[in-house]
Amino acid sequence: MFGKILIANRGEIALRIQRACREMGIKTVVVYSEVDREAKYVRLADESVCIGPAAARDSYLNMPRLISAAEVTDAEAIHPGYGFLSENADFAERVEKSGFVFIGPTPASIRVMGDKVSAKQAMIEAGVPVVPGSSGALPDDPEEILRTGREVGYPVIIKAAGGGGGRGMRVVYTEAALLNAVTLTRSEAGAAFNNPEVYMEKFLENPRHIEIQVLADGGRNAVWLGERDCSMQRRHQKVIEEAPAPGIARRLIERIGERCTEACRKIGYRGAGTFEFLFEDGEFYFIEMNTRIQVEHTVTEMITGVDLVRQQILIAAGEKFTLRQRDVQIRGHAIECRINAEDPFKFTPSPGRITNWHTPGGPGVRMDSHVFSGYVVPPNYDSMIAKLVTHGDTREQALARMDIALSEMAVEGIQTNIPLHRELMQDARFREGGTSIHYLEHKLAQRP
Repeated sequence: MFGKILIANRGEIALRIQRACREMGIKTVVVYSEVDREAKYVRLADESVCIGPAAARDSYLNMPRLISAAEVTDAEAIHPGYGFLSENADFAERVEKSGFVFIGPTPASIRVMGDKVSAKQAMIEAGVPVVPGSSGALPDDPEEILRTGREVGYPVIIKAAGGGGGRGMRVVYTEAALLNAVTLTRSEAGAAFNNPEVYMEKFLENPRHIEIQVLADGGRNAVWLGERDCSMQRRHQKVIEEAPAPGIARRLIERIGERCTEACRKIGYRGAGTFEFLFEDGEFYFIEMNTRIQVEHTVTEMITGVDLVRQQILIAAGEKFTLRQRDVQIRGHAIECRINAEDPFKFTPSPGRITNWHTPGGPGVRMDSHVFSGYVVPPNYDSMIAKLVTHGDTREQALARMDIALSEMAVEGIQTNIPLHRELMQDARFREGGTSIHYLEHKLAQRP
């Protein structure tokens, strides 16, 4: 087992990884930008290294500085968390070439699954259902693009091959708008992801977003740990996640879960990962794989009792993978609300000093956050400051506990999206379960 791990991230996930390490008796090295100097996890770390100014490109995205921090502290492994460099194959490769262990998949797996075109091809070969669309990246020939559009059928969506996080995609409803949409998306993809390749998929009108959590050891051992419903979204960004997904037959879930584990075996996947699907009319369609720990891993932990971060570390250290599919038992229901420092309905960021911070408690309540009274939320990074999670024997109990927990939570000095979450907990359609990925956008558009 590792003696010391460097955490190449910030915020609540840095604290989450640190907690897992401390529980396992592993020393931690925390890196931080100048603006994160007073963070809780920096104070709690065995060692900490300032890696640059607030701008992410000069700190958390600066590979040489992260590698140097590991070298000067004699760390043995690097955990990338989520976001930043967590799905950067070049970073994973540099980590390993520098003599450290990357706590995640191999660089080859990250490359295959990070490119949406090659990922889709790998899933087709593994027998995982995919959204109908182009067989690969769209060609330069306009006539060929138009022909593909007719074959797929409108509406279609143009996506960046190297995209993610809801960026680099454009819906097209008519053939007349197709070529211009492809040109614009290529330009955006080249600027944002340094990869101008785009591909085409059928645009599903009212799908749900369902994902399957997996763990694999890079060999024949792979398990899936239930599913999550992440359909409550705004601009392709998740707002609420829950597990299990309400209203989907278990036989359908089990069938797709088994296909995901078989895909892991075929591509030699190592570590934690998430297969993301659109689900419509009883069918699953693969859209992408996240080769890292997810923000919403908490709800899976709550219903399975499996510590996913601990498992990541054990797998990376080469420990024998003892978890088997028969060991995975789903218990009850869990819901996560992402608490963001932003206007609850205009969604403008609200950085600044938190003058009062009171978190809820009680049976089945979990709070993952690095925030405290007096903490200054910087304007430089993602606005998420906490994840509030509740668990119950039933979905109704989990919802009731979330409603109570949100009412108990107090944050002063900045704005948060807690009022939006409280409104959604009372929303009849959400309480019923099974809303599509477009539901929240439509609901917000109807606000006076």
